[in-house]
Amino acid sequence: MDAAEFRKRGKEMVDYVADYLEKIDKRQVFPDVEPGYLRPLIADCAPQDPESFEDVFKDIEKIIMPGVTHWHSPYFFAYFPAASSFPALLADMLCGGIGCVGFSWAASPACTELETVMLDWLGKMINLPEEFLAGKDGHGGGVIQGSASEATLISLLAARTKTIRQVQSEKPELTEADIMGRLVAYASDQAHSSVERAALIGAVKIKNVSSDDTFSVCGSALKKVLDEDKAAGLIPFFFCATLGTTPSCSFDKLLELGPICNKENIWMHIDAAYAGSAFICPEFRHLLNGVEFADSFNFNPHKWLLVNFDCSAMWVKKRSDLTSAFKLEPLYLQHHHQESGLVTDYRHWQIPLGRRFRSLKLWFVLRMYGVTGLQEHIRKHVRLSHQFEHLVRQDERFEICAEVILGLVCFRLKGSNELNEALLKSINEAKKIHLVPCHLREKFVLRFAICSRMVESTHIKFAWQHISQLATDLLKTWERNHHQQKQQ
Repeated sequence: MDAAEFRKRGKEMVDYVADYLEKIDKRQVFPDVEPGYLRPLIADCAPQDPESFEDVFKDIEKIIMPGVTHWHSPYFFAYFPAASSFPALLADMLCGGIGCVGFSWAASPACTELETVMLDWLGKMINLPEEFLAGKDGHGGGVIQGSASEATLISLLAARTKTIRQVQSEKPELTEADIMGRLVAYASDQAHSSVERAALIGAVKIKNVSSDDTFSVCGSALKKVLDEDKAAGLIPFFFCATLGTTPSCSFDKLLELGPICNKENIWMHIDAAYAGSAFICPEFRHLLNGVEFADSFNFNPHKWLLVNFDCSAMWVKKRSDLTSAFKLEPLYLQHHHQESGLVTDYRHWQIPLGRRFRSLKLWFVLRMYGVTGLQEHIRKHVRLSHQFEHLVRQDERFEICAEVILGLVCFRLKGSNELNEALLKSINEAKKIHLVPCHLREKFVLRFAICSRMVESTHIKFAWQHISQLATDLLKTWERNHHQQKQQ
């Protein structure tokens, strides 16, 4: 393909993507395929001779689309949102066209410098404390990670290194292995599984801290487990607070937890993967109060801020905590500006070496939507979640299982877990909408997350009518089966 054909085919692909997104509501939200569906549809080996673009293009609808779950459908209410917008798609095209691998300032100065500035923009939008911003001579700063899972892992590993060095400076007789065996990380019993995985990779113990009736961790619960572990000779070193938990969008109590972590010299990382985008709205910013006590903070613009995956924003108060943990300087990666104090080499802030020009997506979206446009997107989703909550509350057969704060509603039929499992099964087998469940304490709960950029009130009404009718049909079946069992 030469430049002339690229121009032609590029226009065709843009048209295809635009048509796909404009008409996505006409596609069934969840595919009708079984595991292994794709392999019989393609050749066993790559072709020896080149194929035409037309041949590849026609296979998109024939082979790929039948197996796609349409995350941007207005009938997709599962997980949390996967952000998407046309400005971000255009920026990703430019990123691919430039094709730099921006592991250091010298590898592509614009790639590094735009990222630093965009993370300052974003930090200011959510009113992060000044210590987290790079500015012209700050000690903190932001970086784009691939996911919140990476941000948590990076924070934990940096905290581990910092604690080991600190303990060894106080007790030189202790080996690194001695200290590692006593280190303990903590997170809510509602925290994402990626926190436990970070501890697994970091080879440290992790303990769950019990949440309260609102599924939030409070200060007294953390203090209790810290006191017990310190009395047993363990070394608490890391606490991951969650703002907007995956099961119910609950919020750990930072104003209680932060001072404890600071007093005990424990690194506090905040995972606000989903909820963080909402903090650009003044009415939701109070949910972030207490961030001033944190060492690191993360949220995903690729969830709710119209920036396509992957773009996970992470800030630290002291960037030296990261660079001192991960810095290696082989000759082939060195450049003459690296010790000047004027540049950032993001390879020292992350697990991989290579990195894409992801800040272009933020630059395009923040400029073309503006803060007010992004605030309206968040507020619309929150309005729609409260609309769904209102519909649920009007039906006495159902119950709301957690406070609706942002764009997630947790609900269930009053009754057994088996009944609600059957309801979810009937919803997802019908494939008119798509939901996923969670457990809240011992209850099997359905999650209804407002996800699509294109979702409207009409889609919420349709979803509720569909759920309500399926519930009616299910309850009739259960009552009939129960009556038959009694007769037997």
